[in-house]
Amino acid sequence: ELKGIVFVIQSQSNSFHSKRAEDLKRDILKQAVDLGKELPTVLLIHQINGHEGTWTILPLMTYFSVTYSRNTSWIFFCEEDTRIQVIKLLETLRRFDKSKEWFLGKALYDEESTIIHHYAFAENPTVFKFPDFAAGWALSIPLVNKLAKKLKSEPLKSDFTIDLKHEIALYIWQKGEGPHLTPVPEFCTDDVNSYKADDCATTFSNFLPLCGEPVNKEDVFVAVKTCRKFHDDRIPVVKQTWEREAALIEYYSDYADISIPTIDLGIPNTDRGHCGKTFAILERFLNHTSPRTPWLVVVDDDTLISIFRLRKLLSCYDPNEPVFLGERYGYGLGTGGYSYITGGGGMVFSRTAVQKLLASKCRCYSMDAPDDMVLGMCFSGLGIPITHSPLFHQARPMDYPKGYLSHQIPISFHKHWNIDPVKVYFTWLAPNTEESRNGKKVGHNREDL
Repeated sequence: ELKGIVFVIQSQSNSFHSKRAEDLKRDILKQAVDLGKELPTVLLIHQINGHEGTWTILPLMTYFSVTYSRNTSWIFFCEEDTRIQVIKLLETLRRFDKSKEWFLGKALYDEESTIIHHYAFAENPTVFKFPDFAAGWALSIPLVNKLAKKLKSEPLKSDFTIDLKHEIALYIWQKGEGPHLTPVPEFCTDDVNSYKADDCATTFSNFLPLCGEPVNKEDVFVAVKTCRKFHDDRIPVVKQTWEREAALIEYYSDYADISIPTIDLGIPNTDRGHCGKTFAILERFLNHTSPRTPWLVVVDDDTLISIFRLRKLLSCYDPNEPVFLGERYGYGLGTGGYSYITGGGGMVFSRTAVQKLLASKCRCYSMDAPDDMVLGMCFSGLGIPITHSPLFHQARPMDYPKGYLSHQIPISFHKHWNIDPVKVYFTWLAPNTEESRNGKKVGHNREDL
């Protein structure tokens, strides 16, 4: 029965995202009323408790087990943009014996081993399947209870959360002793208007959010971090690709080169970390740019980004809120750690966020500290949540499952390693005429890049 399903929306506290999650909650409850069913429980993950790491889901297993195991058969997880056909979901879940341990979802897999997953299953990465969160995924209560019990005796290790869907699947798999992901064809990422959608219990809207006109070009200030040794190979790529999309752009280096031009911030280059340089960029943005420029984007010199798409996405956010946006990673979240925006995919700040950060006196503990992690620590200490978008990418297109990228309109990728970065930009990120007109996704010739 429907009341035997607890729906968990993987929501965020930012006002734009929480509203979308509330809309989905309303839609689920309305479908239940229309079906004449008893209302199910619908939870928004960011509201469950004040714990910084609720988005990583596994720490919530004890809560789910204690609170819901008596009257519930399934915990069903979905993203705020997942669309659910409740009657079809009920029919789909009825096929599985709820007294057994089930891990259900739309299966993704790596075509080749990748650094994102620490080269897991290097011999044959295609054997290990993990769920595409956009399609929704489900755990049976016996499995939830088992995970809760395991977490009691073996707390989660205090390290990095990089790709949650892969890490959850690994934890459930338990080196082969736990269940594998069971692929469910009715969990789909096809668009709701697709001819395939009739057979789907879930669908996923395949578009870039647009909440009005894209923000003006002059509303986005772009800061590129570089250093002298990369002036000749990385900067020409930026100039051949996305620089023309940026109205306001400055290159920050350890050496002033007027041909680019670069600005020497007086911070010596460090081999890693770059915390000193990033904080100098934040200070400069606050003190030397127009106070009417609401957005700052900080990228590496080997980041490939679509400023055109970013301007559309930013139309959904209120720059008067402290917004810190990009691809979210976590550090030590099982033991009171923090979330952070990983730098390579691009870090987006509202001016309000930069003001609050610099007023706080939270700073680098060393010049070569990891800037993205220090920023995460600072914002966490200020009680300012980071905002995740899966459209920013810390790695190259080839590092992600094809099925995952197929329902995305990406905003960024990172690294020039073993690829033609200009080709990657024009294949994945350059605006095309159709997209420029209506913001819809169109077919790209995305060969194996």
